[in-house]
Amino acid sequence: MHLLRIALRSLNNRRFTALLTIFAIALSMALLLAVERVRTEARSSFASTISSTDLIVGARSGSVNLLLYSVFRIGNATNNIRWTSFEHFAQHPQVQWAVPLSLGDSHHGYRVLGTSEDYFNHYQYSRKKHLALAQGRFFTDQAPFEVVLGAEVANALDYKLGQELVLAHGVATVSLVKHDDKPFTVVGILQRTGTPVDHTLHIALAGMEALHIDWQHGAPAYGRQKISAEQALQMDLQPKEITAMLVGLKSRMATFAVQREINQWRGEPLLAILPGVALQELWSLMGTAEKALFVVSLFVVLTGLIGMLTAILTSLNERRREMAILRSVGARPWHIASLLILEAFTLAFVGILAGVAFLYLGIAIAQAPLQSHYGLHLAFSAPTVHEWQLLGAVLAVGVLIGAIPAWRAYRQSLADGLNIRL
Repeated sequence: MHLLRIALRSLNNRRFTALLTIFAIALSMALLLAVERVRTEARSSFASTISSTDLIVGARSGSVNLLLYSVFRIGNATNNIRWTSFEHFAQHPQVQWAVPLSLGDSHHGYRVLGTSEDYFNHYQYSRKKHLALAQGRFFTDQAPFEVVLGAEVANALDYKLGQELVLAHGVATVSLVKHDDKPFTVVGILQRTGTPVDHTLHIALAGMEALHIDWQHGAPAYGRQKISAEQALQMDLQPKEITAMLVGLKSRMATFAVQREINQWRGEPLLAILPGVALQELWSLMGTAEKALFVVSLFVVLTGLIGMLTAILTSLNERRREMAILRSVGARPWHIASLLILEAFTLAFVGILAGVAFLYLGIAIAQAPLQSHYGLHLAFSAPTVHEWQLLGAVLAVGVLIGAIPAWRAYRQSLADGLNIRL
């Protein structure tokens, strides 16, 4: 206790240097813990981009490719699946609901998703959250030329309810082929989810079919009279093909049996994947970047601790008088070494506490923006077991680093004895 009291008074005597050292350690610890929390939550949020969907079904390709274009709107399908195939499995005894997805068009680089009203009832994200409206209403299957915007689309393009917009063929940011003869009216804007839904325009399947009713083989039928929006409404707009479908089952126990049945179906080559498994597979591909970010934050902490070492070593020569005085009142060389270790421990410990405080302050400030814009929910909770292990490891490293100036002080104390060195 006497040594600790002396160590605290010694640090107080050098309070400016000590506070700078503590601040450096605190910032590095806050960064390390923040990276760890964001990394953990990003993995959780990534895995919950789509929730409560048992199977995703598309044309036979790869599981990651199917996941990317059906959920993340990245890339394109290798092939479409027939509407009769969708109807067949939508009526399967084990299927509770099925939602069709049709992709292929865009608007200023944002993807257009053709689907049904059931999409808004069954699509869930994060921790089983349903899609909700910020303004307006959902489209209806009976109104083909209505569109519901994701939050980012509405914000970036400054669209309002009742505004008309024109969709373009293909997914390029700049498209030369536009469906300008069939404009859509904005009837709803979704609340922000932090998922690809925010970057998507949602229309009815009938609307997607109406856009291409006068097209042939993926291109406008030149030389023929165009079919207007009013004429299209009088025609059969039942889709013949879709891109993929989301499936919810009555029982999770039937997941693998239904998946195997779809994959082996002779009607056409289909692929059914489990979203959670495909998400983990996709996340594993990005594991290198995740680990690299964590390693960088560890080096930042190490830099802070090296700053502490530099500060203590720099002060050693100036403190030889102090050490000689301590020796003159009965302190042994190991007392001097212990004093330096206690100082290092105090600096590291207080720096870690301040770092945790900075972390929670940052969470309190950034929690709402991160949730609304990126879908990351940073919980205001106690440190996890892994975080406690990180804190303990950093404290131990701090004490070990403090042993270096302690050893030098021990050697100097033996060499100086009771002599006061200036």
